[in-house]
Amino acid sequence: MEDKEKTTVEENAEEPIEPKEPVAVEKKPRAYGIKVIILVAFIAFAVTILGAALLTNIIERKNEARNPFYRVVELTDDTVDPEIWGKNFPLQYDSYKRTVDQERTRYGGSEALQKQPTNADPRSVVAQSRLEEDPRLKTMWDGYAFAIDFREERGHYYMLEDQTFTERQNVTTQPGSCINCHASAYTAYKKLGGGDIFKGFAVLNKMPYTEARKEVSHPVACIDCHDSQTMQLRITRPAFIEGMRVFKASQGIQNYDVNRDATRQEMRSFVCGQCHVEYYFKGDDKTLTYPWSKGLKVENITAYYDEVQHKDWVHARTGANVLKAQHPEFEMYNQGIHARAGVACADCHMPYERTGAMKVSSHHVRSPLLNINQACQTCHKASEEELKFRAETIQTRTYNLRNIAMDALVQLINEIQTAKNAGKTDAELQSARDFQRKAQFYVDFVEAENSMGFHAPQEATRILGESINFSRLGQMALRGETIPPPAAQVSMVISAHQNNFE
Repeated sequence: MEDKEKTTVEENAEEPIEPKEPVAVEKKPRAYGIKVIILVAFIAFAVTILGAALLTNIIERKNEARNPFYRVVELTDDTVDPEIWGKNFPLQYDSYKRTVDQERTRYGGSEALQKQPTNADPRSVVAQSRLEEDPRLKTMWDGYAFAIDFREERGHYYMLEDQTFTERQNVTTQPGSCINCHASAYTAYKKLGGGDIFKGFAVLNKMPYTEARKEVSHPVACIDCHDSQTMQLRITRPAFIEGMRVFKASQGIQNYDVNRDATRQEMRSFVCGQCHVEYYFKGDDKTLTYPWSKGLKVENITAYYDEVQHKDWVHARTGANVLKAQHPEFEMYNQGIHARAGVACADCHMPYERTGAMKVSSHHVRSPLLNINQACQTCHKASEEELKFRAETIQTRTYNLRNIAMDALVQLINEIQTAKNAGKTDAELQSARDFQRKAQFYVDFVEAENSMGFHAPQEATRILGESINFSRLGQMALRGETIPPPAAQVSMVISAHQNNFE
């Protein structure tokens, strides 16, 4: 029995024992689930915070848009100092102050020129002399104050200072009319006219410049273009109000009131056109007048001056009754493609800028070529380099043709002077002198216009071409050749080029 059990045990002991597979224990994803919950909660919290921040920012920006200025001070119709306006409009005032910049483009602007101050002229920095750059201007303007001092244009900040201390003041008695384009004149007109700007305008015109200068203290300022209560654009220069009235009348539109009838987009050019225009001093009262009753083109203005027998001075070398163009940017702009497309002066020279939720018109008035991104690329999608190239190509072509016209005019002046010295009578010189008058005004119309042809390239080219022709006809007249009289020449030009401002 024992042996049998032993044998059984031994047999069992010899049989291999197969290992049992481990039983898999299913673990619950408790730790993983907790992490997911925490992550989701964190993301939800972050999204909530960001959403709240975004909502708060949107509300703040909407509030900014509803309140585009700060009512820190109360403005009135007599608040002339732009610094006070700047307390309510700090963004606009900050850019306005930057008109002190002196940065030159290829054909315009001014670099700072150091100068030794004197008692007569305390300025230590001035713009470079155009007379030194181009002595032909002295010949063209011989006998006129501009042949004594004429400098590159500078920013609005300097407009009153440069007029006050120009050497032209030393050789002629300039009238108070000059204040219209060189100072913040609105409050002066109101004061002198007992609240009536037209009456005040008439009083200021009659004053000598030195007396009128005492009535103003700032260059062009906020109040000259904006209503102090509504901030709406407005025209404050009586000469422009009257000029637009007579111009519109020439188109058959009677009793035009620019402040009543102009659109807002038109006003964004008209506020600039108050000063950037051709003008003359009419009559003994030196009433500042815009010669627009026949139209805005150079031939319309020339015909007007011929009709009223106006002359700016008698040329020292030739004895011709000649004209000096001023700064006809408004007239030239109106013949260009931008005006045709409804683009305003401010769109390019005072482009909109984004500051937070606010769209602010820059008051850093300057050449668009110094601000191509905001001034040009809003409409034109070419690169800055390409747009600058296009603009300078137009200006270079205008400049080269301007040089040809200037040479032709100087040749005519020299030939008239030679004929005069040789004993030709006034009657024999009259036709040539008339052509000099027109040739000079035409070339000066482009020379004095501060875009070097860019505002209206084809118009500038036409004007310079006709100036060259007038000089050629003047030379023919000196040789006794038969030519149409000057009045007929201008008449033909007018009929060929009707005013297209409508």
